[in-house]
Amino acid sequence: MEKIIEVKHLSFGYDEDILTIDDISFQIQKGSYTTILGHNGSGKSTIAKLLMGLLEKKSGDIIVGGISLSEETLSQVRNQMGIVFQNPDNQFIGSTVRDDIAFGLENNCVDPALMDDIINEYAKKVNMYEFLDHEPTKLSGGQKQRVAIAGILAMSPSIIILDEATSMLDPRGKNEINALVHQLNKDKNMTIVSITHDIEEAALSDYVILLSDGHVVDEGKPEDVLMKKDEIERLSLDIPFAYKVSEGLQKLGISITNQIDREKLVKELCQLHSKK
Repeated sequence: MEKIIEVKHLSFGYDEDILTIDDISFQIQKGSYTTILGHNGSGKSTIAKLLMGLLEKKSGDIIVGGISLSEETLSQVRNQMGIVFQNPDNQFIGSTVRDDIAFGLENNCVDPALMDDIINEYAKKVNMYEFLDHEPTKLSGGQKQRVAIAGILAMSPSIIILDEATSMLDPRGKNEINALVHQLNKDKNMTIVSITHDIEEAALSDYVILLSDGHVVDEGKPEDVLMKKDEIERLSLDIPFAYKVSEGLQKLGISITNQIDREKLVKELCQLHSKK
């Protein structure tokens, strides 16, 4: 697969003497759904800001779409990416939801004749169509997050960075947004970089980069990384629900493989039941 993001020996510190990100390297493949997973304070949100050029690296290199990130290339790199932050208040520009979603489209010089259809499409996808003429400041936290996500998705960037973007949503809202982003990943070949501590979200990604105290401590396919129970617990992360269930069933004498994917677990249980 083609690399779309390369991080090489990247270091950064908010304090001159303390490194928040310490000599890390990793690659993200084009069209993949990659999760950067870590506990609070592991440095994962700092990485999101570094990728967008919102923070200046101390050393190392960030290459996006073949372009090395620098002050001179910042606009080129940002044109390829959209980011949704944990706190959506930082992303609102317009006086209405409609204006806010339109802002990025206007900056990208989208034909005004096409704009309404695009705004309506993505407002519907995040269940905010009926709020298009509302003031963003009067929305709930979850509604604000949906609007922020719609604004980024409407611009159809080749890379979307989600920095704990569903953390303010209720379980139903979180599932709806995750399903939408996974669909965009498949249908439009968007590269998704999800910054999260949500182990269940990581279990559904293509690739996991596990972070702790500013270091990459493991990376690989979810089934290879997330089944290392001792390491996951040591990093103060939860064990995937499906893995807990499969372990519990094994203790009851049921012959079933360890799983991190709930759908695969249910499918295997159904197959066992059909053999009875």
